[in-house]
Amino acid sequence: MKHILPFAVMTFGMFIALLDIQIVASSLQDIGGSLSASQDEIGWVQTAYLIAEIIVIPLSGWLTRVFSTRWLFTVSAVGFTLASLLCGLAWNIKSMIIFRAMQGMLGASMIPIVFTSSFHYFQGEKRVYAAAVIGTIASIA
Repeated sequence: MKHILPFAVMTFGMFIALLDIQIVASSLQDIGGSLSASQDEIGWVQTAYLIAEIIVIPLSGWLTRVFSTRWLFTVSAVGFTLASLLCGLAWNIKSMIIFRAMQGMLGASMIPIVFTSSFHYFQGEKRVYAAAVIGTIASIA
């Protein structure tokens, strides 16, 4: 029972990280228009995020062992939030691409940490419910 609150917080962080991908994908034209970017440049807003995320996700297990789950998730969540703020303040397409890469890199660990924590925190039937919650939240995002 004591693990429900940390699990809920981490699942919310995962939801925000996944939702961010979808929101930006549907807003690329507006982002490009407000930053006077070409079609080629607009694609890099999403690509930079995904490349950074793909690089960091496999390192998440190692980073968790080196630092700790709590520390890594906290740094990821705070860093992701700050990078999101910087994306909102981006002054041109190059700054947006850099901030999106930072956002992808910082938010990447949140997703695998939720899965790992669910298997660590919950046993037996509760583990099945935790997996169902994660799947539902990911589908909603």
